[in-house]
Amino acid sequence: MTQKLTLQQLESFLWQTADILRGNMDASEYKDYIFGMMFLKRLSDSFEEEQEKVVQHYVSMGKSQAQAKDLATDEDEYDKTFFVPERARWGRLKDLKHDIGAELNKATESIEEANPSLGGVLQSIDFNIKNKLSDKKLQDLLRHFSTYRLRNEDFESPDLLGSAYEYLIKMFADSAGKKGGEFYTPSEVVQLLVALLKPHAGIKVYDPTVGSGGMLVTARNYLIKHGENATNLSLYGQEMNLNTWAICKMNMFLHGVFNADIRQGDTLGDPKHVQQGELIVYDRVIANPPFSLKKWGKDQADNDPYGRFPYGTPPKDAGDLSFIQHMIASVNAEGMMGVVVPHGVLFRGASEKEIRKGILEDDLLEAVVGLPSSLFYGTGIPAALLIINKAKPAERKGKVLFINGELEYQEGKNQNKLRPEDIEKIVDTFDSFVESKRYSKVVTLDEIRDNDYNLNIRRYADTSPPPEQFDVKAILQGGIPVSEVEDDYIQETLQGMDVSCVFERQDSDYYRFKDSIETKEQICDQLTTQDPKVVAQFERWWDKYKVSLHELDAEVKGAEDVMWGYLKELGYE
Repeated sequence: MTQKLTLQQLESFLWQTADILRGNMDASEYKDYIFGMMFLKRLSDSFEEEQEKVVQHYVSMGKSQAQAKDLATDEDEYDKTFFVPERARWGRLKDLKHDIGAELNKATESIEEANPSLGGVLQSIDFNIKNKLSDKKLQDLLRHFSTYRLRNEDFESPDLLGSAYEYLIKMFADSAGKKGGEFYTPSEVVQLLVALLKPHAGIKVYDPTVGSGGMLVTARNYLIKHGENATNLSLYGQEMNLNTWAICKMNMFLHGVFNADIRQGDTLGDPKHVQQGELIVYDRVIANPPFSLKKWGKDQADNDPYGRFPYGTPPKDAGDLSFIQHMIASVNAEGMMGVVVPHGVLFRGASEKEIRKGILEDDLLEAVVGLPSSLFYGTGIPAALLIINKAKPAERKGKVLFINGELEYQEGKNQNKLRPEDIEKIVDTFDSFVESKRYSKVVTLDEIRDNDYNLNIRRYADTSPPPEQFDVKAILQGGIPVSEVEDDYIQETLQGMDVSCVFERQDSDYYRFKDSIETKEQICDQLTTQDPKVVAQFERWWDKYKVSLHELDAEVKGAEDVMWGYLKELGYE
């Protein structure tokens, strides 16, 4: 192939697969079959690529073609990819005509038998459901996936397949609505969290609610972006939902990650990453746990064998702080963690307040970051990020940085989105640990104690504008108060612009609009900027002060004089 496959082509190709599946199954089921078929094709193509190299290696050593092919059937020859048994290779699958579902199931079973690390991944997908997947439909799927060869050399960029897979996961999350949040966190939120935690080569990263694996993949990509060796990064995760776990395992493989330790099960009730009866600890722990999970296992947690809940257990109908404490227990003495939480975690009382108090008094909390509303699938509520650091720098001890990013976003039709500049602003503020008016505040532990351990972000970093000023004299007689124009908040809005393009001095205390501006619409023509915030401020002044009560009185008097003139002409006195 001379023409390299582009991301746009691959995304379009994968999304077309949904058209083939339409009919007898719910759209939420599409992803299992599309992911499964794509995974089968990629496994087979990667194996064939390696098989050709093995054959070529033995031919170059003097073996005949037949001898080399025979030697290439040995499973031990394949340490850089998964071994694919003959019955599961695409050359055989693509020509199946009868009982295709059963044959595909046998193929996936044979792959898992040959590759224990894939155990349960493909067998979680049942292709042999006749009322949903007829032989005709499966034939169409096999024919469709035969369109492109999926070898590394066929791709325009190295991580093309992984990027396309991420796209597909996002599209399914979009179409799944609220349920999409169970397996996918918007990529911008993940990028922000990873950028705050700054993973580097040689460390271990763990996600206890790993979903489809986006956070771990983003941590790996962060290293690549910063010129570090991404293969020198150990990735771990646990996921409760079997199908989502399988998607995560496939996601790792399609991103070229073969050593990720992803396990299936309930992280709170049965953590899988344990050693000699204790939790394994990591350099970075990152997660977006389910918000306010009900029936999360409080009774069992009260007698937790791993000692994960030193600050107490949260209520049985809100598991947020149980996940947070599991994460804290999973961070090593030099490590950090970042977690997405609903705002209730920041201020709810009773046992949750006591847990916050314990975390704060142990000086683990480094930052609280408020996010805009409607970023996540299925909920319009705003969320926050908690950054916990077991090795806070000396200058940050006894302090917590509050960042309020609720107003910094791009508005979308169904969901809002963080822009690159919004992410950069939050990361820069966290890195420098500085205060910024109506955006960030460094707060001492003493002040938080005085506020009864309430972490409500607006209490410390309030984005609300100050109350609007009203000058009674200006409302009665006209004019724009100089003190209002020179107010700090107004000057931020105007970006320090020279107002003489619109105003002229009425006296030492008041401006007035230039005589040449006769209507509100003419203000724009005089301004040196068309920034909507600036335009809106001048229009607000026009509405508030231009037509004063004094002028209204004069207009009413004028109207009365005209009316009496007409009445006199008609003979009325």
